[in-house]
Amino acid sequence: MFEVLVIGGGVIGCAVASNLSRYRCSVAVVERAHDISCGASKANSGIVHGGFDAKEGSLKAKFNVAGCKMMEEEAKRLDFPYCRNGSMVLAFGKEEEKVLEDLLARGIKNGAQGISIIDGAQVRRLEPNVSDKVTAALYCTSSGITSPYEMAAAYAENAAENGVSFIFDTAVSKIKRKDGVFELYAENGEKFTAGAVVNCAGVHADEVCKMYEGEGALPEFEITARRGEYILADKTEGESVHATLFHTPTAMGKGILVTPTVHGNLLMGPTADDIDEKEDVSTTSSGGERVLKGALKSVPSLSPKKAITRFSGVRAHPNTDDFIIGRAFEGWYNAAGIESPGLTCAPAIGKYLAQEIARDFSFEQRSDYKAERRAIRAFASMNYQERAAAVAEDPAYGRIVCRCEQVTEAEIVQSIRRKPGARDMDGVKRRTRAGMGRCQSGFCMPRVAQILARELGIDINEVTKCGEKSFMTEGYIDERE
Repeated sequence: MFEVLVIGGGVIGCAVASNLSRYRCSVAVVERAHDISCGASKANSGIVHGGFDAKEGSLKAKFNVAGCKMMEEEAKRLDFPYCRNGSMVLAFGKEEEKVLEDLLARGIKNGAQGISIIDGAQVRRLEPNVSDKVTAALYCTSSGITSPYEMAAAYAENAAENGVSFIFDTAVSKIKRKDGVFELYAENGEKFTAGAVVNCAGVHADEVCKMYEGEGALPEFEITARRGEYILADKTEGESVHATLFHTPTAMGKGILVTPTVHGNLLMGPTADDIDEKEDVSTTSSGGERVLKGALKSVPSLSPKKAITRFSGVRAHPNTDDFIIGRAFEGWYNAAGIESPGLTCAPAIGKYLAQEIARDFSFEQRSDYKAERRAIRAFASMNYQERAAAVAEDPAYGRIVCRCEQVTEAEIVQSIRRKPGARDMDGVKRRTRAGMGRCQSGFCMPRVAQILARELGIDINEVTKCGEKSFMTEGYIDERE
């Protein structure tokens, strides 16, 4: 029995749980995957949007502007990466310049900060590698970049430290309500009860609503899975641009962007394709071609030979064209249809829903709430003296496992031992960057698998890439006939 059950362990669900842990109530996060941040939160652009794109008066606009204002303080409080690098929406000709004027007017109405239109010459002074065909740009100095999966981990660890439970590999299949209490049944046979349910199920949020049987009307909406493909370039390309560069937006999104990442790489994408299979994160040759074509339109000097990986993510596009947030009826709360700029909105959505639930259930604030969280100390970001001190304190800091990203055994061990900790290869990667470098885990994979097996107390043949049956090995050589 929990007082609040959050369905979905993406950045929104983790932000809600973290904010709920400020109050005296029992909270659990139920996640169908093997770890937090396994949906849209692990595969998006990592952009902190300024708030000029969302339609004025919408929930997107409201939470976008609020979340953007909160982001820097949240990053300091919870120790996740953030950089206010600014953004530009590029115009290629007079027709697109008119779109910039509309975006500027909308941004002003939304309360977005630091926005103005600059001409092509000003654009190229700030970004020398931008195309000569760019005639103007909407420049937003309040935009930034972050690491979506590290942000989710920060919220999750803060929530766990304050008593929130995390339940993985558990897909909810049916929800009932009896005598004011929700009963949730999972596919694996488990049953949970809760006084309140928060639906943060991403692309499956509409399905969660349809599972409910009982009194109380839920909003009717449909979620379309919209897949976006990306290309990630090596750190040698990271200085090609400084601001995040967008094309002028269309009905399908903000187009192909080019942006530095908080870790020094260069990211290009995404595409926007509506798909039937909500878990389909495959990449395609046509998608890669579209990403590269769009990126080269903005920055012609980019080299496709510098790409180190391609990936895709699926975002939840609602037929309402706006977020579905808040109390639906007594005890049921939605955070559904959270597509872009959802990452930016996460701090504000988490705070808003937690306050709404606490008010409805008269939860009191805790005096012992631990507001701050510290990230794993990254060996790669230490100076010589800091490295020497770290090794002296923990010799495992002296053993490099991932050469590309300079990740040590100490960091990997900490990522597993923390709560909720990594339980597979991708979980370690998202928390430490082991395997995210130029060789894409070609060197460090066997050693990471060994450490996971040792720390989890399992055989190395049980180590998975991302849960379920994604095993990394299939037996020992001496067992083969």
